[in-house]
This record gives sequence, C-alpha cells and structure tokens, in this order.
Amino acid sequence: MTGGAIGATSTKLAPPVWLIFAVTITGILSNSLLTANIPDILRELEQPDSRAGLLVAASPLPGVLMAPIIGVLADRYGRRQILVPCLVLFGVAGGLSAVAVDFRLLLLARFLQGVGGAGLINLSVVLIGDHWTGVERTRLIGRNSAVLTVCLAFIPSVGGVIGEFAGWRYSLALGMAALPLALVSWRRLPANRPGTDRTIGTQLRGALLAVRQPVVLTVLLTGVILFTVIFGVFLTALPVHLEDEFGLSAGPRGIILSTFSIGATFAALNLGRMRRRFATRTMLVGSCAVVAVSAAALGLAPTVALIVVASIVYGLGDGTAIPALQDLIAEAAPDEQRASVMAAWVSGVRLGQTVGPIGAAALFTATSTQTTMLVGAAVFALLGVAMTMAPLTLSADRPGTAAA
Repeated sequence: MTGGAIGATSTKLAPPVWLIFAVTITGILSNSLLTANIPDILRELEQPDSRAGLLVAASPLPGVLMAPIIGVLADRYGRRQILVPCLVLFGVAGGLSAVAVDFRLLLLARFLQGVGGAGLINLSVVLIGDHWTGVERTRLIGRNSAVLTVCLAFIPSVGGVIGEFAGWRYSLALGMAALPLALVSWRRLPANRPGTDRTIGTQLRGALLAVRQPVVLTVLLTGVILFTVIFGVFLTALPVHLEDEFGLSAGPRGIILSTFSIGATFAALNLGRMRRRFATRTMLVGSCAVVAVSAAALGLAPTVALIVVASIVYGLGDGTAIPALQDLIAEAAPDEQRASVMAAWVSGVRLGQTVGPIGAAALFTATSTQTTMLVGAAVFALLGVAMTMAPLTLSADRPGTAAA
C-alpha cells in the first residue's frame, strides 16, 4: 500500500510505506551489525567476555532518557523535523564506531549512535498511527514488524560474513546508510505537525495522562521485561554460547542468529488473521509460553541443528508479541500525544535492552550461558502467568475489531 490508500486518516498524502520501513530497518542496524562480531571485537580490543553486555548495552542505553524527549519534540514540532536529525546523528556515529581505536571510544560512538537511534523505530510506528487506522493500521504495523524481523535475520548474517572476510569495522560502517536516508526523509515526509499550539506544560500533562492508562502501563512493563530477556538471552548470551560450546566463528554465528526471523516473519505477517480469532491477551500469553520453551531449548540443545529449531520457534513468539503490543499503544494514544506515548514504549524497550545484556553477561560470567538462558525461560513463564490477569481493555483486546 502507498500513501493515500483506503484507511489513511489524514487529508494530506501519507508518507510512502517503503520510507517508513527504511527508517525501521535503520533503527536496528546498531546492534544487528554488531552481534555476530562481539567475540572478535572483544578479542581485538583485548577485552574479556564479561564486557559483551557493556558493548551491546552502550547503544540502547541513551534511549531510556532520550526516547521520551524525542517523542515530546516530535509531537510539538513535527515528525520530519525530529526524525531527520536523528538519522544524521545515527549515520555519523556509525562511521565513528567503525574507526574507533580502543574500547572506550567504541562505547562512546555506540552511545551517540543510540541517541540518534532512540527516535527511529518509534517514529516509524508513529507515522503509521498518524495516517492509518483500524484494519490498515494493524496490517501495516504487522508488515513493519515483518520487515524488521526479516532484516534482523539478514543483517546479522551480513555483518558476520563481512566480519569474517573483511573485519568487524567494515560491518559497523554500514550504519552510515542513515545519511542518505536522512536526505530522502527530508524531501518525502510531510512537514506538518499533528498537535495544536499548546504550552509545553499542557503537552506534558496530556502525555502523562495518556501514559497512565492501565493498558498503556501494562504494555510498557511488558516491553521492559520482553526486551530484557531478548537482549540478554538471544543477543548477548547466545553468541558467546555458540562460540564456547560449539566453537562457531562469526559467519556461522550470524547465520544462526538470523534463523529466528523465519518464525517471527510468519507470525508478524499473520498478525491480522490471528487478531480475527484471538483476543490480544490470548496472543500475548501464548507468545510468552512459546518464548519460554524456546529459551530453555536454546540452553539445553546438544546440537546446532536443535538450536536452529529453537531459534525459529522463539521467532514465532517474538513476532507475535512485539507488534501486538505496538498496536495496543498506537490505539491507546490520542493523535496529538502519539509520539510521546510511543516514546514511553521505546524508553521501556531501551531500558530492557540496556539491563538485559549487562545482567546476562554478569550471570553467565558467574555461572554459565546455559544457566542464563534457563533463567530467561523462567522469567517468560512467569510473565505469561501475569498476562492472564493484566488490564488489557481496549477494543484491540476483542477478536475481530482490528483484523486484517
């Protein structure tokens, strides 16, 4: 679908869907290009395995504070006016990461890249929520998530292969793709702003009221836990587990890390169909159960083949839960507060992305990578139980109301 198709809510031409997808893809480059190369980066920069968590967390960390600021600014001044500087900073910092001469400079460059990245994925979902509603919004959020998961599969393998044959610096340099995208975004995105001429105090009070809705608070807390486990187990512990237990180098590690997208893409593309048949609560409880089982299997699998199967199953849960939560947020937020509410979601996500790698690295340093993945499985099992009682009361919680 292109801008202006049936389902668009704005009288102005909606932005091209491919551009929204491109912003989403750029937002995942920071860690997707890194993960398969983590052991090699630590080895070259003479760092212990325990620094893996710090290396991964350096990029999402600034998003904890910056995402809400970016959301408020986007509601006040317009999406394009905030998105383009975020892309520029992301691209410049990606180039700096590629030429960092020691570990501290690499952490600093990744931190700056995280400041820019804090405004990318959330604003892509905000753009969908601004211009589409109901059936079309659900479908596009699912497709956006499918694009993201495909690229989460493809990009780590590309990063691993490039790292294998040319070195990890060339992998990280791909983050500079954000620079030409910034130019295209400035030319193609609408310049209007959705809000009214409110005072900043009025705007912040409205955002706080929107965030304090029970369903929004539930989604935010779930997002923190979800991404804590994802980034701790799958993106930090698993690469080290694959090297320590199976002796795999960067290329094979990247390919295995990519296999989760098979399940995640299938789930995201069928989000609308699932919403016809199941309440959101049912989908989220089922997703938690699937991720719990697959995380345990990742830790216990005796062969690489079984790890691949577990990774695909993990993707089914991940590919259902994340877009379902995003759709709830998009529905809960009023137009003039959507970027602020989505930014609160991203802030929670970034908190999980920061705590997860650091906590996982500390845990597998003290115990083992297998224990870390089993702990992650237990956390998701408990989350699934909690979701059976969580307040999910929007119309999106009723089967068939937002089907695609």
